[in-house]
Amino acid sequence: MSNKAQGVQAQYQQALDEGRFVIQRCGGCGQAVHFPREVCPHCGSDELSFQAAMGTGTVYAVTTVRRKAEAGGDLNVSLIDLDEGPRLMSRVANLPPDQVRIGLRVCARIAKDQDQSVLVFDAVGAQP
Repeated sequence: MSNKAQGVQAQYQQALDEGRFVIQRCGGCGQAVHFPREVCPHCGSDELSFQAAMGTGTVYAVTTVRRKAEAGGDLNVSLIDLDEGPRLMSRVANLPPDQVRIGLRVCARIAKDQDQSVLVFDAVGAQP
């Protein structure tokens, strides 16, 4: 991830493609940042560096997107509060959408979606 010729989005995607979930940490204020940015949204510093994320968090909010079965069926869209602090949008992949609840503990996993690596979460202790 040291290739500065690539933008931060490309660096983040490269990490996912390598099987790593990373977030940025600001050298100016120490805050964790996600989704990757060029400057810290907390203090405006450009001293952001990537670090391995713990990958654990809690569902803050959830909604169900209704889709026809031939389009893949219903899908949950969840806001996840990472234990490091940032909130991000993803989905809980190992539960049916109607079983995803606010307060649910989750753990990150990198999955393939149409040949692209994406970040999803699994409910801790749940069986797929």
